[in-house]
Amino acid sequence: MAVTASALLMQPTTLCNLDCSYCYLPDRQVARRMSTEVAEAVAAGVRAWARVHPVTVIWHGGEPLTVGTAAFRSLVEPFGPGGDLPISHAVQTNATRIDAEWCELFAEVPVRVSVSMDGPGAANAARRDWAGQSSTERAMKGIDLLRRSGIAFSLVAVVADPSPAEAERVYRFARASGCEALGVNLAEKKGVYAGDRGPGNGAAAFWRKLASLWQADPRIRVRELDHAYTYIREELAGTAAERAARPLKPLPLVTWDGDYLPLGAELAGFRSPHHGPFTAGNVLRTPLTALAADASNVPWVAEALNGISNCRNACEYFAYCRGGQAANKYFETGRLDTTETAYCRTSKIDLLEGILHHAEHPRL
Repeated sequence: MAVTASALLMQPTTLCNLDCSYCYLPDRQVARRMSTEVAEAVAAGVRAWARVHPVTVIWHGGEPLTVGTAAFRSLVEPFGPGGDLPISHAVQTNATRIDAEWCELFAEVPVRVSVSMDGPGAANAARRDWAGQSSTERAMKGIDLLRRSGIAFSLVAVVADPSPAEAERVYRFARASGCEALGVNLAEKKGVYAGDRGPGNGAAAFWRKLASLWQADPRIRVRELDHAYTYIREELAGTAAERAARPLKPLPLVTWDGDYLPLGAELAGFRSPHHGPFTAGNVLRTPLTALAADASNVPWVAEALNGISNCRNACEYFAYCRGGQAANKYFETGRLDTTETAYCRTSKIDLLEGILHHAEHPRL
């Protein structure tokens, strides 16, 4: 596993103003907030990483915007403009708190914006506030403000019951929203969300239809298709084996109180009977660079890395997915060193099968 990261998740707060039915996060009714001391400690490490490669700091809660613009600025400022290479910022938000002041901040810092929303009307029914009220109108107002302020944004939608009809609905909504890119997460058993009936057997057909829609009108990027087609191009170029051999690129998380998770960000706030809390140290006690360098020696991280090795040995799709997701493995099986999960099947294997089927039968 690499000892630096090109992207780092930061949890400015555990609080979220919404109670989405499929949310995996614990403690999202509790307003625990990151201090500037934590941000300063992380920034020192990120500036060191930025001497090697650019770094993106992704603010991801909870709902980051619940901290307010003044607190958010105080957390961003320690990172500065970067050093030898740039440090950039991004935020994942439900858009319900976006106003003119936030748009000014996004433009000034600047901050790339990604909006979590599943669609218009009933399609967004899972995203309600704690009083049970729909968030759709508030989110659409936030999106409209972004557009009128000239701030580009991407969209992330959760699909609970994938089908060709759902693919068409979510793609048409994304195009109409004015977003630059779409990401699709299939609802998955993870964290405090125990799952419902799950994606079922429609995932491959969903991805096949999405590939067809994008090919017919590729005005926006689709994150999952980008990843899959990049892999397919490498297979055709004969470089997929090199891809499989590359060191794992971690996506670490620093929680509101400074705990460091080098991988499996969705494990934050949970503990296992065997390993205890999922943390690899705290940035207030140990420099970020040291935590990252020693992460593979932490027992639960070592188990997760063994799981990646097991995937490498057992799965024909390893060069594409690079070993699955630690959090999905844990929440589905109770272990971190397992291999194929429901997440792998629906969001990776079915995705590849779906787009390959579309390539072979483009008129279906």
